[in-house]
Amino acid sequence: MLNILQSKNIIMETIETKNLERLKKLSSLYLNTLKPSNDESETYTVQIKLSNYSELGCVITEILKLCIVALDHDAHKSSYTLKNSPINVALVLEMVLEMFPTNEFDVLDEINQMFVGTN
Repeated sequence: MLNILQSKNIIMETIETKNLERLKKLSSLYLNTLKPSNDESETYTVQIKLSNYSELGCVITEILKLCIVALDHDAHKSSYTLKNSPINVALVLEMVLEMFPTNEFDVLDEINQMFVGTN
């Protein structure tokens, strides 16, 4: 009886070790949106690709305008800036897509298959 329990434990440990190795491999392949900071703050950074400072300025401006309108629906009526330059929602959404970790959803499918066993 003891041998059967020991065999089961060895099999379980082997499966757990293989799953852990697979998770480490999947993590290194897919979990790459967040990069550890170079300091000791235990934080991460996300890279957004922009062509120049002007584009960065446009993105920040559009996000701020969107936030102003979200906070005060009538702001677009009284604000000279918002009246004369409508919000470039496409630019804001493009930046959101740039930050969206689509590749990392693949690892969730793999983990689901590993532990739930669905295809």
